[in-house]
Amino acid sequence: MTFKELCEARYSVRSYKDEEIPAEKLEYIKECARLAPSAVNKQPWRLRLITSESGLKKVCATYNREWIKTAKAVIMVIAQKDEAWIRGIDGKYHGDIDAAIITEHICLAAAEQGLGTCWVCNFDAALCHKEFGLAGNEEAVVLIPLGVPADNRPEKKRKAMDDIWAEDK
Repeated sequence: MTFKELCEARYSVRSYKDEEIPAEKLEYIKECARLAPSAVNKQPWRLRLITSESGLKKVCATYNREWIKTAKAVIMVIAQKDEAWIRGIDGKYHGDIDAAIITEHICLAAAEQGLGTCWVCNFDAALCHKEFGLAGNEEAVVLIPLGVPADNRPEKKRKAMDDIWAEDK
């Protein structure tokens, strides 16, 4: 599969089959995440794999949508706020950017392995922090449901090339 084919194949999965995630596929995804770049190579993240019934119930409490209950696992991407690079000239914090980079590495690696994911950012972050006992310097940035897709990839709707690209000549 080419990179473009992988990008075309990946979509936000919101329904998962009742099938276990093979351990070798999970290890592959974990290694692809580990290889993700970050600003100044700070790697200011921690990842939490949630597969237990009690952990998945906590996730559902923070994001009350029926479809997420079908996921066999959820990966929580946690920014270590005190480890992230901050651009000196203007104080721009890069922890969220680094979290986004590792999230997309996870999503693309999962798609390559025939698994589905969905970026979930619309969750109760304060409740998530409390339920999972995150430290004061930790921020749950993204929840990534993971599993075998039970739905079909919808047609991708993307802006035209001219709407997103500009060239200086």
